Amino acid sequence: MPRLQQKNTASSELYTEEQRKKRDETVWTLIQGILAPIQFAVFLVSLVLVFRYLSTGEGYAIATASIVIKTACLYIIMVTGAIWEKVVFGQYLFAPAFFWEDVFSFAVIALHTAYLVALLSNLASAQGLMWIALAAYAAYLINAVQFVLKLRSARLQAQNRPMAVPV
Repeated sequence: MPRLQQKNTASSELYTEEQRKKRDETVWTLIQGILAPIQFAVFLVSLVLVFRYLSTGEGYAIATASIVIKTACLYIIMVTGAIWEKVVFGQYLFAPAFFWEDVFSFAVIALHTAYLVALLSNLASAQGLMWIALAAYAAYLINAVQFVLKLRSARLQAQNRPMAVPV
């Protein structure tokens, strides 16, 4: 019975020992750790600029530029995240440990891309574009929370793992 409990505990962990080692050794972990807060900072600045435009009608160009920059950040973090996932889990996307985060990431990308298409094709008014951006930002925020909760879970699991004692 104890063996079965131990196996269940190990199988519910986010990373196997090998995956944890790969995660800790790859430069892509550092890159993700740098890009994620940058993207979040760009998001916050852009969010303020979008709200400013929607409330005052001023600053359309800077709000638009900030949304384009935020979208570029998203694309970069998605590509580097896929590389990270390949290194750690052996597949570019939809590794079981991050399946739902990846699924929702595609909704986030779709909304950001819809903004760019509408902007470049002149398919929406300035206000309409800002509302598309806000929808994209709401999805991004949900996705960011997903990742933060997953990483917090991994940290808690690592803290609760018994230390190996040399014999």
